[in-house]
Amino acid sequence: MTEPARFDTVRTDRLLMRRWLESDREPFAALNGDPETMRFFPGTLDRAASDALADRIESLFEKQGYGLWALEISDTGKFIGFTGLNPMPAGVPGSGGMEIGWRLAQHAWHQGYATEAATAALEVAFGDAGLDEIWSITAVLNEPSQAVMRRLGLTEVARFSHPRIAAGHPLQPHVTYHLARSPAS
Repeated sequence: MTEPARFDTVRTDRLLMRRWLESDREPFAALNGDPETMRFFPGTLDRAASDALADRIESLFEKQGYGLWALEISDTGKFIGFTGLNPMPAGVPGSGGMEIGWRLAQHAWHQGYATEAATAALEVAFGDAGLDEIWSITAVLNEPSQAVMRRLGLTEVARFSHPRIAAGHPLQPHVTYHLARSPAS
């Protein structure tokens, strides 16, 4: 079996997207425990759940050669969240495909970081990773993430009730966006 291409670090003009470090766990837990950051998720994560998520994220790099990169500001080295590529969950439109996603700390919002990092992740996806398409999902109420999806060139393809969110919960209505690699890529 051939080893997957490795993308341990990706650089943009202002950001470093990299594999996870032990020192990321504390700010990642703070990010996941922040009710405002997690307002479009069913709830916040405690430290144990945040650490378990970090472990799952990092394990994908071993399996596929890329994943959800820890995101830091190049000039300062400050951890601001994550951006990258993750398998789509089961039971949603695009299931089995690869999702592009992000989660940033409040202090990093409204500075173009999500779009900048996600653009670099798309370059990896459609470049050496050889993916033909990318998906993204979010709660219908999450207009900020949908705006990033549109800036990236993704288009809305479906609305659905997320199977892992309780019926009647305001976040159960979700939307799926999609982007196929252009033939010239």
